[in-house]
Amino acid sequence: MTNKKFISELNEDKIPILEEFYSIQGEGFNTGKAAYFVRVGGCDLACRWCDSKESWKPEIHQFVKIRNILDRIKQTPADTIVVTGGEPLTYNFDNFCELMTEAGLALMIETSGAYPLSGKWDWICLSPKRQKPPKNDYFEKANELKVIVYENEDLLWAEECAKKVNKSCVLFLQPEWSKFAVTKNMVVDYVKNNPRWNVSIQTHKFLKIP
Repeated sequence: MTNKKFISELNEDKIPILEEFYSIQGEGFNTGKAAYFVRVGGCDLACRWCDSKESWKPEIHQFVKIRNILDRIKQTPADTIVVTGGEPLTYNFDNFCELMTEAGLALMIETSGAYPLSGKWDWICLSPKRQKPPKNDYFEKANELKVIVYENEDLLWAEECAKKVNKSCVLFLQPEWSKFAVTKNMVVDYVKNNPRWNVSIQTHKFLKIP
């Protein structure tokens, strides 16, 4: 079954889930905030440094009813949901967001922006990828621009994207983890020379928490 056909056959009351858990946001603007994470299965961007390659094939993941997700969230103190992937917006999140908002939960999403925006979100973290650039409307709506830095070309890509975002969007560069000894210096030096940018690090990996 092709990915396109697979997606078209999904019901909006179900999404393929790689994992869900209550933890601490480890990176970007909301670092340190407690949140319930919903990691969605499925992504065709194939980033070479991806740390969730198991998410690439949506058909291997369990279909989960969004109401069941809400039931599990209610068993925790969480007041915020972070939807991530994979690439979550491969799927339609209108029903998901409506249900979670009715329950009084704040909604954050981390997305490459490669697919049409669905759902209503309190915070959009745009993490654009060169191989499949974001759709234009994401630049206006993004609250946060977070670019992963693996090589020098990523710094050029970051500046290209930064020219398009709205004025209130917060800018982050994040050292790629597998080359952290190198990328941390690239990012720190760049931010010192370009102070409108901020450094994001994956604090959850240092703290060894999910």
